Amino acid sequence: MKFIDLIQFTAQAIFSHRLRSTLTAIGIGVGVLAVVLLTAIGEGVNRFVVEQFTQFGTTTIAVQPGKSSTLGINPAVLNSVRPLSLADAVALERAPYVLYSVPAVSGAGSIEANNRERNVNVFAVGPGFDRAFKFNVNIGSFLPPDNLERARPVAVLGAMAAAEIFGSGNPLGQRIRIGNERYRVVGVMEPKGEMLGIDLDDTVYIPAARGLEMFNRTGLHEIDILYAEDAPVDEVVAGIRRILLARHGGEDFTILTQQQMLDVLGSIIDVLTLGVGALGGISLLVGGVGIFTIMTIAVRERTEEIGLLRAIGTTKNVVARIFIGEAVLLSALGGAGGLLLALIVIGAVSVLAPSIPVNVSIMYVLLAELIAVLTGLIAGVLPAYKAASLAPLDALRTD
Repeated sequence: MKFIDLIQFTAQAIFSHRLRSTLTAIGIGVGVLAVVLLTAIGEGVNRFVVEQFTQFGTTTIAVQPGKSSTLGINPAVLNSVRPLSLADAVALERAPYVLYSVPAVSGAGSIEANNRERNVNVFAVGPGFDRAFKFNVNIGSFLPPDNLERARPVAVLGAMAAAEIFGSGNPLGQRIRIGNERYRVVGVMEPKGEMLGIDLDDTVYIPAARGLEMFNRTGLHEIDILYAEDAPVDEVVAGIRRILLARHGGEDFTILTQQQMLDVLGSIIDVLTLGVGALGGISLLVGGVGIFTIMTIAVRERTEEIGLLRAIGTTKNVVARIFIGEAVLLSALGGAGGLLLALIVIGAVSVLAPSIPVNVSIMYVLLAELIAVLTGLIAGVLPAYKAASLAPLDALRTD
């Protein structure tokens, strides 16, 4: 039998039982749909995280207190031999290739002014924060370059915080209360949006020294380093380590490059993506069982047809290829249908809910369709072998 004849015969057998074939293909289609949708969400989250981390530049390094070798938790919650200080941040500005060294302490607090009160994120940072992380001031200026240890009680409001407290009025020069202290507003930031669920507009920025007092801390949460774009990162890290070792007398700190942070997050997201993809693969397995069942029933129903084919000279291999071809074609059509539906759903989500990160990976799309075809192939082997092994005379005598 020629290949084109085999394809036509197989297609005719499938379309002659439309309902049964459709239900069988749906089982495979649901599996492909689940795999593509779940992996698209995983890939979308991965890209979203990378975009969030790189929106402030790609040449940043975080120095955190405490020695951590697993990168599993923030060592700032642990007791270190010596906490990171404001003096450490000043000293790191002298490291090779370093452009900005920004001390940072953060927490939650409330601001009161104009007979209004609002809970906001409080970022206690150094005066170079806005330039290091590419934040723009809308009106006024950012924190002044005071002596870090004796900073004045001044504050800069995020766009939303300023709008909620002062409305359309000008907040510059106004007094606000943060915690138990009064601060003078010197600037308002341009809208920045969110980063990993943190609203950067519903914030207030105060000097790092004031933040240490406010949150009753002896050391910084971290020191953020911005270095020159053409600088070798290994040399930058070595310079930072050398300065801190001289000041602390031991390596009681952790240096994380931006690439290390992205690698850790990427590996976690990759594992989650593979995990949810495997859950979708269970649907493909169920679809494979459905194909196996349907093909087994088909062999029993078409025993006389198989006998006739064998009687006119059709070989066992051709009979086997007919039934395997039906299984593969069913799974391929089902997979294509599931893939088309998945692309429609992803397109609709992108238009109706653009905040949900979805990104179709060609690799996972091709892998899902390939697995669907392989599932049909494997599920059709045993029924095909059973069909080919039937004796022609016995098959023809079957009622």
